[in-house]
Order: sequence, then C-alpha cells, then structure tokens
Amino acid sequence: MKKLISLAAVALAAFSSFAAGTVLKVGATPEPHAKILNLVKDDLKAEGIDLQVIEFTDYVVLNNVLESGEIDANFDQHIPYMEATNKEKGYHLVNAGGIHIEPFALYSSKVKNVRDFKKKATIAVPNDPTNEGRALLLLQEAGLIALKKGSGITATKKDILKNPLKLNIREIDAATLPRTLPDVDGAVINGNYAIPAGLSAAKDGLFVEGSSSPYVNIIAVKAGNENKPEIKALVKALQSDKVKDFVKKTYPNGEVVTVF
Repeated sequence: MKKLISLAAVALAAFSSFAAGTVLKVGATPEPHAKILNLVKDDLKAEGIDLQVIEFTDYVVLNNVLESGEIDANFDQHIPYMEATNKEKGYHLVNAGGIHIEPFALYSSKVKNVRDFKKKATIAVPNDPTNEGRALLLLQEAGLIALKKGSGITATKKDILKNPLKLNIREIDAATLPRTLPDVDGAVINGNYAIPAGLSAAKDGLFVEGSSSPYVNIIAVKAGNENKPEIKALVKALQSDKVKDFVKKTYPNGEVVTVF
C-alpha cells in the first residue's frame, strides 16, 4: 500500500509541475527549426509546458549555451556535428530525438550545371567542423574533387587529393554563405541558411545530397536530461502528424524532409 501511495505521489507531482507551467527553453536557428517549434507551442501549453523558443542566427553559439545550462535544449544540428563539438570542446550533449533532414546543396548564381565550372573557380563551403567535411564530400560526389581515401565528415581542404579544375575552396562562416553567393562561383549551403535566403535545394541546387543523408536534425540536450518528461513531451510533439503535414505543405520541394 505504501508503495502504491508513493507512486501515486510521484505521478501527481509530475502532473502538478506541468500544470504549474513548466518552462522549457529551446534554442534554435530561425528556419525551419524555430518555425517548427512554434508550431507545437500550443500543444505543449495544453500539457502545462511553457515552450520558450529562443532564436540564434549562429548555430555555433547554440551548443555553448546548452552546455552552460542557459537553455534546456537546442534544435539546429545533426548528430555528427554534435559529436564533433563534444569531442572538440569536451561537452556532454546527447540526442533526445530525430526530427528532419535538410539536404545540403551546391548553389550558383553564375552557372547552371556542375560541368560549367571553369578552372580556378571559387567555391565556398562552411568553415565549421563536420559541415565543411560534409560539403567536401558533396563536391566529391558531384565529381569536382577527390578526397584522400578514408576521408569522412572531418575532412578539410588538406584532404583534397585531386582537384582537376584547381578550384579555390573558400572556408566561410556558414551563416554568411547565402550573402556571398554573388561573389563566388558556387557555394555549398546548409538548409537552415538556404531556406531563409529563398533557395530551394530541389529547384536551385546544382547538386543535392541524396535522400539517404545521415545528417538528421535532432533535439539536443545535456546528458542526463534526455528522459525528462518535458523533453520527451517536446520530442513527441515534434514527431507528430501535425509537424509532418506542416513540413510537406511548407517545403513541398524537399528542402526539409521529416524522418519519423
């Protein structure tokens, strides 16, 4: 009997904390992440969770504030990027749930086909760990370069083995890539920066990552927090038909693809 009473008390306490308005601070880049989060605010409010979406334009900062405890979770990155950050900075971030994929694409305002790049053309890529490697792997898949055997997500310019066109690969802050597009011959741009700039991977991309991309965007939290009721409620709300339908309607050309 005492055990039953104890369990009931725990359940009541959990319910009461939600009913009192549990605050859940989630950092995110504006689109599509913050837009998707805002879609489920009312659903979580009905459960007693006050979802506060805090927008950042620099996704590097998002892991810093998550590790420091300034926010409870973030929604902006894929697993390889999170793991690279953990290794580089000694952070303790984990995946609480996968939501969607944003295909990387090579864009250009000067050529219409990958084969049209001339010798010594300049192609910009993200300068952060994993996303630079991801961009170089895309350029390799497009037939523009060849990387050293075994090169993967951590590849850098130093890993380029063959560069027939002697392309000038410029490492640039990911957030500024869309703005630099007129000044370079091509740029490999992250979906969360391409979409707000009005770029569609399917329509505008010269070369696009395949649908089997392993770079699923996740809800990231500090280790030990992934099983908190409010985090589980957030992931459940995001992995819903409501979000799936919203993504299909809002991004009909495959700029964002849900994985659940």
